[in-house]
Amino acid sequence: MQKSRFHHFFLQQNEFDRFGFDEWVFYPGMLFNDSQKWWAGRDVVRRSPHEGIDFCFYRDSTGLICNLDEKTKIPVLFEGKVVRIHNDFLGKSVYVQHNVHGKQEQSLFTIYGHMTPLSGLAQGDFLQEGDILATVANTRECTKILPHAHITVAWISESFPHEKLNWEAISNPHLATLCNPLEFIDCKFTVEKKKSKRRVFIR
Repeated sequence: MQKSRFHHFFLQQNEFDRFGFDEWVFYPGMLFNDSQKWWAGRDVVRRSPHEGIDFCFYRDSTGLICNLDEKTKIPVLFEGKVVRIHNDFLGKSVYVQHNVHGKQEQSLFTIYGHMTPLSGLAQGDFLQEGDILATVANTRECTKILPHAHITVAWISESFPHEKLNWEAISNPHLATLCNPLEFIDCKFTVEKKKSKRRVFIR
């Protein structure tokens, strides 16, 4: 399967090329299957392994580590249909089903967590690859967690009712097979052990 141009559309829609974007930066706890909470300290463990990946930090052309903010636009990875929108603990989660089918009657889904969906976005809407579906939720008003885009990629049973999709359901190995989103996204990134103290917000 061809990789998504998510990164290309992300840079284009947010004009990050103008800001000198160099690469994504991930810290322990932000990657797929990580066990710790990256926002809560090295020894704070998640209740279950991370279902996806958290896009929050990037390095600019000067070497400065920058944060996303609540104005950041998030494009959809592949063309597909919005099948579910519900509240999560930092915003809303948007589920998109793609016309890609796997083994055992499963479809490919991408899930976008901690979002503020675009005004008017609704279940049943069809999106083309790169269309903006949401902006990052403003998590700083109610938590100490920085605004970030959580993205999950999963193969989910086609017979499972869309209205029952939630984070508990997609973590059930009998219903869904979780994948590493970086295997679907063509982008430059680095993984660092400690957060840089030289950080700024992008706006």
